[in-house]
Amino acid sequence: MLLSRESLEENQVGVYAVALIIGGIVGLVSPRIGGLLEPLVSIVIAILLFSMFSQIPFLKLREALSNRRFIGALLLVNFILIPLLVFILIKIFPQPSPVLIGVCLVLLTPCIDYVIVFTQLGKGNEKLILASTPILFVVQMIMLPIYLWLFIGTEASEIVRIGPFVEAFVYLIMVPLFFALVIQFLAKRNAGGIKALHFTAWLPVPFMAIVLFLVIGSQIDKVVKDFSIIVAVIPIYLLFHILSPVIARIISALFGIGPSDGRALIFSAGTRNSLVVLPLALTLPGEMATVAASVVVTQTIIELLAELLYINLVPNYIYREV
Repeated sequence: MLLSRESLEENQVGVYAVALIIGGIVGLVSPRIGGLLEPLVSIVIAILLFSMFSQIPFLKLREALSNRRFIGALLLVNFILIPLLVFILIKIFPQPSPVLIGVCLVLLTPCIDYVIVFTQLGKGNEKLILASTPILFVVQMIMLPIYLWLFIGTEASEIVRIGPFVEAFVYLIMVPLFFALVIQFLAKRNAGGIKALHFTAWLPVPFMAIVLFLVIGSQIDKVVKDFSIIVAVIPIYLLFHILSPVIARIISALFGIGPSDGRALIFSAGTRNSLVVLPLALTLPGEMATVAASVVVTQTIIELLAELLYINLVPNYIYREV
């Protein structure tokens, strides 16, 4: 029996679970191999996003960006309510400075890359999320130093560098977007372009599985080594991923946002910029960098597991069709 794209998508959670397990085994058995996997993460995410962008009708992006109600809710959730949630969580579960910096770095920055993929997989409006990425990018660059100063102090706010954010936006958003537009342009001109466009529709599930394998395989050893230090942040991350969808769902109802757009808001609230802020954590001095980076990586692993639950729970339970 030939594998169809529909059957692959229907069984995607099982595919992702297998990828996570294999990645964990590889990373634990051979940390050296895990280290070799790390540079591949950004490349594969770029290919994944290219495959997703290729399926998006970009002529409708202007319509998405004009959705002021959604943009207002998005800014309220990500830059007022989520920071308030983070502030409460770090007060309930106080942490030493290196750990606290890692927690704040990762939880205060909304994702601007693979959140688009998870939104689509969770039956949300990925066009809205894509159209919102420049806004999220600019606002988080402005607000992150302010939040770090308020939550931790002057020393923490000074570590923010714009470089990793700009690189992520260019290489993970703009470059894949350009090639996706090329494919769509060719598809309107000749049969070869149409075949290429159809081929890209097969890529999201396998490349998401590869991303999960690479992230877990390259990072699991670091988490295990520093587990005695970072175990205290796990309750923060678990509560964050439980409460952030609830917050976004309530705001969706208050703003009168429909199911597809509301799911997009939920995924944005629950998906953080972990792969982008990791370089910021590594700029900290000495042992502080190792601890903060491990804290960020721990969030990445927990988030990936949460996303696998979200893509089923969000459309079927948290925000179902009326």
